[in-house]
Amino acid sequence: MKEEDTKKSLDKRMTLKKAISKYIFDGCSVAFSGMGGEQVVAPTYEIVRQGQKNLTLMGDSPCEVGDYLVGTGQLKRVEVAWLAFAVAGVSPNYRRAVEQGVPHKIEVREFSNYTMGLRFLAGAMGLPFMVTRSLAGTSVEKYNDMIKVIDDPYGGAKVALVPAAKPDVAIIHANRADILGNTQFIGFSSNAENIARAATRTIVTCEKIVSTDEIKKVPTFTTVPQYVVDAVVEVPFCSHPWNMPYAYAYDIPFHMKMMAEIDTADGFKRWLDEWAFGCKDHDEYCEKVGWARLKKLAQIERKFCKSIV
Repeated sequence: MKEEDTKKSLDKRMTLKKAISKYIFDGCSVAFSGMGGEQVVAPTYEIVRQGQKNLTLMGDSPCEVGDYLVGTGQLKRVEVAWLAFAVAGVSPNYRRAVEQGVPHKIEVREFSNYTMGLRFLAGAMGLPFMVTRSLAGTSVEKYNDMIKVIDDPYGGAKVALVPAAKPDVAIIHANRADILGNTQFIGFSSNAENIARAATRTIVTCEKIVSTDEIKKVPTFTTVPQYVVDAVVEVPFCSHPWNMPYAYAYDIPFHMKMMAEIDTADGFKRWLDEWAFGCKDHDEYCEKVGWARLKKLAQIERKFCKSIV
């Protein structure tokens, strides 16, 4: 990866294929945004297609990301809180890797959602660690040598230290961004802003690229500023089958079909052959899902949003 100062570029637009090939490299650590929807699915399929190896995944609850990249054997290590799906529980590929070594054993360091958030906050602030009471006395710190329990030097009680998370690359998905990289969420951002700041390189995917003038109309929505962004990629329906707040609803039937298929290793291979390798890019994926179906999900979300705002 070249050490060019892409954060200063005045036009950071590129294709998803180029962004992934440019910034995701063998042996890198990568973090993805998304929780309760907003999952970074399209870039995950692209990483599967390109085949980068020996990756370390950092995240709170990276669903498709964790499951798929464990299942393809592209991950060597995970530092996560939760790898599971809303409709079916624990990630089947994660379970196979940990329990059976299929396709191979992975290193596992588990945290809680809260303490992974603290780790990204520490990374964003340039601090070496964060202090918390939430892990002291639990089995999490017992099985994770990254967590250090010490005496509070001011009061004497036990506290836990969690190290900063500083991924080589962050991939975050948002509602919109401009070509400079100013990125806006309309709704829940989860840890995206801290993940972006903690990373050395940040790829922003968004439902729509808009003008900087449009961004300036609601500056308080800009949770990720241009100076931490290296690439901007317009990827409508990036989170499918998950929902994207104020963009499209959750495609539960599709997701249930996917979960039934990937429950076995052979089924997972068939799913990737059809939906990753069987589509040259995200546009072909959307065509295969059906643009009419996707637009219907967008209509459902817009109708629901009107009822609550």
